[in-house]
Amino acid sequence: MIIPKAIQNLIESFERLPGVGQKTAQRLTFYLLHVPQGELDRFASALQNLKKDTILCSNCFMIGETNPCDICSNLERDHSVVCVVEQPLDVIALEKGGRYKGIYHVLHGKIDPLNNIGPDEIYISQLISKLKTQNSRLPKPGTGGQAKVKEVILATNPTMEGEATAMYIAKQLKTQNSNVKITRIGRGLPIGADLEYADEVTLQRAMEGRSSY
Repeated sequence: MIIPKAIQNLIESFERLPGVGQKTAQRLTFYLLHVPQGELDRFASALQNLKKDTILCSNCFMIGETNPCDICSNLERDHSVVCVVEQPLDVIALEKGGRYKGIYHVLHGKIDPLNNIGPDEIYISQLISKLKTQNSRLPKPGTGGQAKVKEVILATNPTMEGEATAMYIAKQLKTQNSNVKITRIGRGLPIGADLEYADEVTLQRAMEGRSSY
């Protein structure tokens, strides 16, 4: 059977997405064939504007609509506490709980030698540099983002790669910032779990149970 080129192109596009196999790609494509054209147009518009209408925060590397992002520009947040996470979805998960009032640093990945991802492929050096610069100057009252960092919470996922990433960051921070308290997200998260899939209570307990690294 000869599959129309338009259908084959969309199937192949879906297959490039993580976790989407050939069967799933085919089902999604043929499902969209039955969707009204107006819905397809809105879907296509959302895809086209995905990168055009978003921006990477130059301070924390969270994805938002402004630079700096809403969290970094909020003077009511505690800018002396920085929570380091792997992905933007982890920030969303922690923010749902509403208890954490510090700011974030998003790595956009984790150290994973098997997939050729080293420290230079994610935003680790930017974190080290930011803390070194921020803590070397005197804080100005009411400036929020210029406050000295007192604590860095390593909230990478409790996986082998996440632990390796946390250990690497802790070693770098201890070398560069001896006065910064380094803690690791604590109890509540089982080994191998991802932050984005944890419920609010579990995340809250994990934050409360963090320990010195």
